[in-house]
Amino acid sequence: MSTLTAALASLGGVLLAGVIAHGAWQARRAGPKRALPDAEREEPSVGAAGSGRTPPAVVDTDPRMASAEDDAQMARRLSRRRVLPLDALIDAFATLPLDAPIAGDALLAHLPGTSRVGSKLVLVEALNSESGQWETPAAGQRYRELQAGVQLASRTGPLNEIEYSEFVQRIETFAEAIGSTADFPDMLDVMARARELDAFAGQHDAQLAVRLHARGAAWSVGYIQQHARRHGFIPGVVAGRLVYPGAEEGDPPVLTLLYDAQAALADEPDRAAVRDVTLAFDVPQTPAAAQPLQAWRAAAQALAADMEADIVDDNGQPLSSDGFATIGQELERLYETLQTHDLAAGSPAGRRLFT
Repeated sequence: MSTLTAALASLGGVLLAGVIAHGAWQARRAGPKRALPDAEREEPSVGAAGSGRTPPAVVDTDPRMASAEDDAQMARRLSRRRVLPLDALIDAFATLPLDAPIAGDALLAHLPGTSRVGSKLVLVEALNSESGQWETPAAGQRYRELQAGVQLASRTGPLNEIEYSEFVQRIETFAEAIGSTADFPDMLDVMARARELDAFAGQHDAQLAVRLHARGAAWSVGYIQQHARRHGFIPGVVAGRLVYPGAEEGDPPVLTLLYDAQAALADEPDRAAVRDVTLAFDVPQTPAAAQPLQAWRAAAQALAADMEADIVDDNGQPLSSDGFATIGQELERLYETLQTHDLAAGSPAGRRLFT
């Protein structure tokens, strides 16, 4: 009996070990897919837009994808935006006549402390005495004319009376400080223009998005980031956001890839299970020459193939090649309309209006 008992005990131990091992394997199989170690990673492919640019190499083993220094550098790069000029189409202007040229240093000392009233952008421009160009006031320059403008509409709505009154007060204070007197357009006319521009923008705005839904096991944060970087995406400044950058520094991203921000901020992001990511592009922010639709479609198909995902719409319905073609036809018409109204997608005025 003692020999049989010992044998059964030994067999039980083997079976128990087998059950534990099987359970661990099943748990690993059921858990989110994780990023591959460096040695198993493939070389990055050309970016999704087919631009010929080589995306950043995948070198991070941390699922958060970048060190604090890398994140800071990326944030600085993405936060840089070109200074956009005043435009009579989307701004209400005030003129500030000068009796004599004024130094840029004097202007800088008295400029309004903030560049917005409510949600609307306020810009001050000066005519350079030497170059004859309108520009943002700069130290060491002299200027012979000034103008200030407030944006008439944005994605937050039209300029309202309170915002316009705040603009007038702020520019009057600035004008008094530099020895000028500001001349403003009539408020009723400005409000009418603002409502008209807002109505147009509301009818011609578009942000396209598809979802990539995991067919089988969910994804870890590192897994998503690893595959996104292979196709040219880089970290955004917001958790759960990756971007495919524009051609020039300061350009808005061509594409954005969004996933659960809570998973991105988790203490152990590689244990968080994510089943969906959203791939989008902002139509008015991206010039047609950048071929954003082609980039969007190519990125969706490449990521879906790599990550074993389905491409679906907001209702969870598969998006076919015919669906992409239909979207392309509508998009061409939208591009033409914006161009006709001097608000071409990707233009300075277009970008400011649709922000």
